[in-house]
Amino acid sequence: MNQWIDQNRSDIIRFLADMVRIPSVNPWFSNYDPYTTEKEVQEFIAGSLKEMNFDVDIWEVDAEKLKEFKGMPGYYESRPMKDRPILCGRLKGSGGGHSLLLTGHADVVTQGDGWTKRAFSAEIEDGKMYGRGTVDMKGGIAAMIMAVKAIQQCNIQLKGDVLVGTVPDEEAGGMGTLDFVHQRCCKADGAIMTEPTSLEIGPMCRGILWGKIVIPARAGHIEMYQGHFHEGGAVDAVKLTQLFLAQIDQFNRNWSSKKVHPLLPMPCQILVAQIKAGEYPSAFAGSAEIYFDAQYLPADLDEKHRGSKIKKEIEEFVAAVAQTDEWMRENPPYVEWLLDADCAETPVDSSFVTTLIDAAKKVSDQIKVSGVGSHTDMGWYVHSGIPTVNFGPGNPKIAHQANEYIELDEYIQGVKLMASMIMDWCEVTK
Repeated sequence: MNQWIDQNRSDIIRFLADMVRIPSVNPWFSNYDPYTTEKEVQEFIAGSLKEMNFDVDIWEVDAEKLKEFKGMPGYYESRPMKDRPILCGRLKGSGGGHSLLLTGHADVVTQGDGWTKRAFSAEIEDGKMYGRGTVDMKGGIAAMIMAVKAIQQCNIQLKGDVLVGTVPDEEAGGMGTLDFVHQRCCKADGAIMTEPTSLEIGPMCRGILWGKIVIPARAGHIEMYQGHFHEGGAVDAVKLTQLFLAQIDQFNRNWSSKKVHPLLPMPCQILVAQIKAGEYPSAFAGSAEIYFDAQYLPADLDEKHRGSKIKKEIEEFVAAVAQTDEWMRENPPYVEWLLDADCAETPVDSSFVTTLIDAAKKVSDQIKVSGVGSHTDMGWYVHSGIPTVNFGPGNPKIAHQANEYIELDEYIQGVKLMASMIMDWCEVTK
């Protein structure tokens, strides 16, 4: 098996390059103008799977059929989804083994600034392939498909079915995954989500909240004496922001011992990403906005698989800080929520996870099991009863950066590891 992969290294790399050269940018990043689509890369994947004797089904999201999921992860009532298909391919096994879903998202983020390479060229230099999506996550999709091809080319018959599912829209909310899980019943006994994990097995991911704290104040000439605000004096939003930043640090010290998980190297925190305040140098800022990213754990999920419990905790924190200041008691700040990306966990001691770990150790003695600090689309699979792990080549820290790249040796190693996992979970005919 590994010998075949090594002998066909150039073809396996070419397959990834062909995918990277298709600029499947999620149209959300251009506000749907121009209306880029994920259709071309899905058609490329479909053609490849058909050549491998998969039965392939392609369809588009119908939001009308998903109304029951309003308020739940991935549902967006008016999200444009035309020409952004979902794909599910099935390779029938001989029977008797577990079925396995190999899945990932076909969309990528926009190119962005700062590139010194061509973003969709798949240029190779010093053992690295550069291009938007090499890490997030066409490297994982290519590796999972090439792993199945390697098994086929070595004339190994699997007992369980192998499903390949690729979806649009992950980079802007997850409408594709919601539809994939609930509309076409592409169910399996286990799923590998091939997000980049640096080849670590990730049986859990964190939930993510984006929000902003809106702080009302009162502008006034910065060079003039200002009386009490009851007498019309200015109130400086920058000073109020400083108060909040100090209290956020205290809040995080509390969370640093409470919001932890054994598979994660760091606790959940409220991390300030952006501050907006003021209009010009000669005036006190009349308002301020503190943009933040807050993480939460699978144990924090509510009945709709969202982070409402953590939202409430943060809102109560903001209200408590407001009580420490006379102006804010009368003019309370508030939180505006921008995003809630769910999370999930598959127990490390489950048969699915232990089988994958043991299979990976047949290829490498450097296997690590760790949690994913960011969000992935694994939530709906787990919530639907499918044990799921994140596993794929590529350093996730490089995702979304300029000059995104994947180490080709790691990509090839990912193909080998995934082939071993597929064979051990699905089982092979002797």
